[in-house]
Amino acid sequence: MGNRYFRTDSRLGIPLPSLDRRWEEYEAGEQLFIIEQWELIRGRIPDLVKAFEDRIRDKQEMLQDEDDFSHSCILNSEIAELASRINDLHIWYRVNQEIELRRHS
Repeated sequence: MGNRYFRTDSRLGIPLPSLDRRWEEYEAGEQLFIIEQWELIRGRIPDLVKAFEDRIRDKQEMLQDEDDFSHSCILNSEIAELASRINDLHIWYRVNQEIELRRHS
């Protein structure tokens, strides 16, 4: 998705809001467009989380059979990075709730 309200985050695999003004400074039509686009993006987050969880499980299985300490450290680091991405996706998933609260206040 390429528009002026969102920029793709390659680490998370989704476009994220990239707003250059405070929310209240956007016209109602712009706010509605941003919310609609965010809902489409947000709907993909659970699938991305599952994909990252699957990758973590794969790496954990590899780790169980790994005898080389340095390679074990690399796998642990990769697992930690994937877990961090999951955490960030959960945070972004909740952003919609904050927008909805602002919209109704």
